[in-house]
Amino acid sequence: MTAQNLLVELFVEELPPKALKKLGEAFASVLAEQLRAQGLASADSVVTPYASPRRLAAHVTAVVGKAADKAVQQKLMPVSVGLDAAGQATPALLKKLQALGADVSDTAKAVAGLKRAPDGKAEALFYDSVVPGATLDAGLQKALDEAIAKLPIPKVMSYQLETDCELPGWSSVNFVRPAHGLVALHGSSVVPVQALGLKAGNSTRGHRFEAKKDVVVLKDADGYAAALRDDGAVIASFAERRAEIVRQLAAAASKVGGGARPIEDEALLDEVTALVERPNVLVCEFEKEFLAVPQECLILTMKANQKYFPLLDASGRLTNKFLVVSNISPADASAVIGGNERVVRPRLADAKFFFDQDRKKTLESRVEGLGKVVYHNKLGTQGERVERVRAIAKAIAQQLGDAKLVAAADTAARLAKTDLLTDMVGEFPELQGIMGGYYARHDGLGEEIAHAIEDHYKPRFAGDELPRNTVGLVVALADKLETLVGMFGIGNLPTGDKDPFALRRHALGVIRMLGEKNLALDLDKLISSARQVIDQFLLLKVVQAGLPALDKSSNPQNNERPDVAAALSDFIYDRLAGSLREQGYSAQEVDAVLALRPQRLGEVPKRLTAVRAFAALPEAAALAAANKRIGNILKKAEGVVEAKVDAALLKESAEKALHGALHSVQPLADSLYANGEYAASLRELAVLKAPVDAFFDGVMVNAEDPALRANRLGLLKSLHEAMNRVADLSRLAA
Repeated sequence: MTAQNLLVELFVEELPPKALKKLGEAFASVLAEQLRAQGLASADSVVTPYASPRRLAAHVTAVVGKAADKAVQQKLMPVSVGLDAAGQATPALLKKLQALGADVSDTAKAVAGLKRAPDGKAEALFYDSVVPGATLDAGLQKALDEAIAKLPIPKVMSYQLETDCELPGWSSVNFVRPAHGLVALHGSSVVPVQALGLKAGNSTRGHRFEAKKDVVVLKDADGYAAALRDDGAVIASFAERRAEIVRQLAAAASKVGGGARPIEDEALLDEVTALVERPNVLVCEFEKEFLAVPQECLILTMKANQKYFPLLDASGRLTNKFLVVSNISPADASAVIGGNERVVRPRLADAKFFFDQDRKKTLESRVEGLGKVVYHNKLGTQGERVERVRAIAKAIAQQLGDAKLVAAADTAARLAKTDLLTDMVGEFPELQGIMGGYYARHDGLGEEIAHAIEDHYKPRFAGDELPRNTVGLVVALADKLETLVGMFGIGNLPTGDKDPFALRRHALGVIRMLGEKNLALDLDKLISSARQVIDQFLLLKVVQAGLPALDKSSNPQNNERPDVAAALSDFIYDRLAGSLREQGYSAQEVDAVLALRPQRLGEVPKRLTAVRAFAALPEAAALAAANKRIGNILKKAEGVVEAKVDAALLKESAEKALHGALHSVQPLADSLYANGEYAASLRELAVLKAPVDAFFDGVMVNAEDPALRANRLGLLKSLHEAMNRVADLSRLAA
């Protein structure tokens, strides 16, 4: 049969909007994948997914009515098992052939048709057969069943079949939403498949209110999208519908003027695309008095509760206008506009009420209340957590600044969590920190403290901005370190894709702040300082409880307690390595630099740049290989090798030359290193290639004389230390 295009559609009740995009993609991809696996579609077949609030569909090009037959060779058994001494078929062989459908009425003929071939150490019998290709009827049924079974359904519904009237309540179907129609067209022919108690046909339904025809009859698979658009008033393609919404949003904002633009929110755009079948963007507005409320509150309530697109002016400030994506297009849209304006008003009034009520109490007055909010059963209340963050912040501030910074960081850390007790954050948890900043300004605490309170959660996600001032950096670091050390201390570690306390995100936040701000802080010292604070807290809990010991994971006095600092350090360096590879550095470059565990993360980019420049030098490969060889020699040496050389014990000309070259180049290389000129430092050391090569060619390191051997190992140790200050160059060896 000639290849034709295929269209399959499931017509259902309104699908969950947040899952629609994934459902549509999964339905189409699995369906096409199964058709290809059966030989009904080829690798060149184009798959087009369709997903609207009431349908999942897929269009697949070049689908054949019957797959080609396939020649199959199957191993039966060893010759010694299948044939007796006379070469006749054994009962085991005959039974196997019968199971495969072979004709065994003439055993001699059946045996003659088998092939003998080596199989390991023995010889085996093989049976050749032809497997008929799958028909589209059977193949599509299998593919459809598989596509439905593998849908990433967030929550399954159970409902009774519509046709099951004689036995009400007897038969039911489990699916994401009740299904009411199934279309399966190969060209213009209906493929007789079934799913969810439905039989395939060639008709579907369009828009609930605006379709020209109640039933949309599809002439063929290729006319699906056009028929739905023209007769059903539906844009079936999720991507096309999304693009149309983007176009209309921009056009509506342009009509408003003043440089107005809709807020950018990809998740909201996807969700709204999943709520409408034919979008119609309308401009609405609310009373200007509500603009006195922080714009984050208004934006969030409009997006989260109403799925509206707030309009910002040219400077990024919220205006009193917003855009609604309607699913209907009446000639007079005033009723739709008025209805949406009436709906949003109480939401904005609630936000204003919360804001006004919250400002009646200062943040300082809420500090005591944090002691009544549980943070974690092993780590105490939010009040206790705040005290730990304050202690960690004080230690960091003392390293970065003066008493003024210490005092400001302590104030911000003490008040940073108090907005958790406000009505606004209780209604909108996403605004924690942000509202604290507004209330701090209202309390007269100044911009520095307000920014620090608002920013201490940053960076909240990949690509988010960092805290704006040093106070904010100190408190943000302290907050993230307290979470990391605390959770590691009680054994709450990320596993697989589960990370309920966002420890990976916190680790990346620490990395970004230390690195991008180039803070003069050593990572391991930070972790150790935070660990001491957590240990003191855990020990205090033990004493207060009157217990001799807690479990191993939470008792700081237990000798068998795992090394939390080491484990957390490994965790952070692993995150750093992954982040650097994503930025385009090679695994070798990253491995070479991080092998030394550089404590100042702000220096890592410079070290990577230096390593890359060194690797481009003609001497690099030989020096990296030599470096690896030196490392292996030193590892095998007995006892501790010191980087000391006695010039009087240098006997061979090659070792004298290497010692002289190292002595000549090292002062400048060390000076450049101390000034942070890492690339130049490594470039100076490149001149050691020739004397290093000559040394290994002409000098026996493991000499029989212990003094000579120790002196030569000391020379190699001196060379190894000089060359591996920027990175472990041996990691660059092939």
